[in-house]
Amino acid sequence: MPKIADKYLAVDPWKVMEEGFDPVRNRVSESIFSLGNEYMGVRGYPEEGYGGDTLLGSYFNGLFEESKVDAHYKGIIKSLRFMVNAVDWLYTRIAVDGEILDMATSTFSDYRRELDFKSGVYKRELVWHLANGNRLKLTFERFVSMRISHLGCQRISFEPLNFSGTVRVLAGLDFSVLHEDQGRRYWEALQRREENGITGILGMTAQTKNSLFSGFQLEASNVIENVLVTEAEGNGNGGNRNDSFIGRELLLRLEQGKRTTMDKLTVNMAEKDVNRAHEEVWHDGLELALRYADIDYDTAAAQQREYWAQVWEASDIVIDGDPENQQGIRFCIFQMYQTYHGDNPGFNIGAKGLTGEAYRGLAFWDTESYCLPFYIFNNPKAARSLLEFRYKSLPYALERAKELDCEGAFYPIATIDGTESCDLWQHSNLQLHVGTAVAYGIRHYVNITGDISFLYEKGLEMLIQISRFYATRGQFGQQTGEFGYFGVMGPDEFQLMVNNNCYINWMAKKLFEYTLEVIDGMRDSGAFAELARRLALTEEEQANWRVKADRMKIPQDKKTGIYEEHDGFFDMPHLDIHSIPVTEFPLYSHWSYDRLYRYDMIKQPDVLMFMFLYSSEFSLQEKRANYDYYEPRCIHESSLSPSIHSIIAAEIGRPEEAYKFFEFATRLDLDNYNRNTREGLHTTSIAAAWMNIVYGFGGMRSDGDKLVFHPSIPDRWERYSFPISFRGTRLVAEVDKEQVVLRVVNGPAVDIDIYERSYRVDASGVKIGLEQAKVG
Repeated sequence: MPKIADKYLAVDPWKVMEEGFDPVRNRVSESIFSLGNEYMGVRGYPEEGYGGDTLLGSYFNGLFEESKVDAHYKGIIKSLRFMVNAVDWLYTRIAVDGEILDMATSTFSDYRRELDFKSGVYKRELVWHLANGNRLKLTFERFVSMRISHLGCQRISFEPLNFSGTVRVLAGLDFSVLHEDQGRRYWEALQRREENGITGILGMTAQTKNSLFSGFQLEASNVIENVLVTEAEGNGNGGNRNDSFIGRELLLRLEQGKRTTMDKLTVNMAEKDVNRAHEEVWHDGLELALRYADIDYDTAAAQQREYWAQVWEASDIVIDGDPENQQGIRFCIFQMYQTYHGDNPGFNIGAKGLTGEAYRGLAFWDTESYCLPFYIFNNPKAARSLLEFRYKSLPYALERAKELDCEGAFYPIATIDGTESCDLWQHSNLQLHVGTAVAYGIRHYVNITGDISFLYEKGLEMLIQISRFYATRGQFGQQTGEFGYFGVMGPDEFQLMVNNNCYINWMAKKLFEYTLEVIDGMRDSGAFAELARRLALTEEEQANWRVKADRMKIPQDKKTGIYEEHDGFFDMPHLDIHSIPVTEFPLYSHWSYDRLYRYDMIKQPDVLMFMFLYSSEFSLQEKRANYDYYEPRCIHESSLSPSIHSIIAAEIGRPEEAYKFFEFATRLDLDNYNRNTREGLHTTSIAAAWMNIVYGFGGMRSDGDKLVFHPSIPDRWERYSFPISFRGTRLVAEVDKEQVVLRVVNGPAVDIDIYERSYRVDASGVKIGLEQAKVG
């Protein structure tokens, strides 16, 4: 089933640009032009208000609300939590001669917007044609500070083209925002007042059942000539309820041909402890606001440019000969840093980041499987911070395991705070692979960074508790006596309530082995003795894990080398996936739910996924056999699916297939391939696009003791390069049509394998002819 690009954005290596306004595509653009800084995110909605199709989204990491679930059986969750839409801190209303600007009804021209990857600034401009013939050029700029997590910055410029006069502007904080996914407004105002006099700080504190929030407007004006008319508490130009809005109304004098600018800076503070006194939250927010009261827009913007310059120096991927994918991969890297950079330990990454309400802002196993590698090789601090979230939420995982009649820790399939928030029992109870993803993430992080302190202080405790869950959730089969997992669902969500899913079994086996390996390495230390005492870990329990690892059932046809996805998969009815009409996609919307589970059709890689994660343990012949069997059965209903197929296709010598799967990876959202970008960006798929280049065409593998590279280059590319960090050393790989060059740009020399030969790589680099890339 082909996925077709919806191309409407201009191609530029360092920007995303939209020229001309298309109301049908507006929500798509709102997602693409989203801004974030890990702490908060805001969609690219028009701050002046828009009467057309829009999702006004302002989100804060970990800020959630809760709804009840009717649960009739033990083990099914009773409530779910979701990221709640919060304050519209960009709120602005603009009126001239009684006419209010609204792109849904106003006449305008010369519309353009752009998102600059070098500055992190979103800019939008248009010429407003008023009913009386006057024309006013408006330029809107905004960014969320990457240096100061709490700070959001907004600038609006007015330039009358054929008149002089006045413009009335209402700017403020609005808590009456609709949470569209739930169809209701959640916030109740607690306090709203001005501090330090009429030109001082406007502030507001509000709450939901589970969240508190304090926001402060630092500046409502920084203009050439302006008259402050009144403090606006409601109605005014915006029609807000009095209890949900605070702002200022400004009357700006405009002179023909001159530019008048208004700046507004806002400090936002999300408080997750609802038991704190409201007055305390107000004063904490005010203290933050006063701390940053002296900063101005231009200073904050300069800091923003410096931050992004450092990002691109450390993480830029350069592609010559493919301008669309050059733009695409920089968009992906930009969004990865916007989504997460490790400044706020304990946060996680939702499937849509902070760009929309789909998936309710919840984090999945994708975090460790797809996102974590990007941070491990580009920002180890952020990688550790992601794992810190799992350690912080370990108590919830321990409780969840008890609900499923097991011991140890059962990490949730979907979460925002560590509790399970998936209300579909077949996913929340049967998808066991999150714990093994966490364990693999710990192993991968420690292997690449060398951060043994994290492993011993926190990682091993998680490994032990995860191992306990898998030891008690599995059983021995009656006939074979092999150990495995019954009544499960693996990464392939088109196979429900199966036995011995090969991915789960393989990953559990590796979990047991790695946990025991770490214990052996730490056994003689006093820290391990204390941990073992605290967790009541015995030699008998460890021996039990060894038995279960050794007797784990790994279903495989020994003649062909093909791993059976689960017991009985080879005998399932076959369906030619190419016979499915394109009008029936997505299948979840057009097929009855049970129909999905009747065939050997798979949603996303399952067997191929564990073969990628543990690449060094499988021969090239095994990878070819399993790729040839499972690729024709994969429908790619997950946006994560194509990247793994592309990576393995490149490895086994299928360059055309590799590029076919890759070609929409970096532009999945930019070109709206799945026709659902309007719901928010595919954050974990964006991470997979990075993997597609580094692991796919770069041929890097990182599951062994050394990094391994087997680079290739797509026919249409002239050259590409990418940097990675490995155990304190920063390397750059450069590949063109003739050679591969790997060199150290910072740090000590490292030992790596290139085309199955070992090299000591230092600052002078290693050069190898590309002809050695031919697959045997």
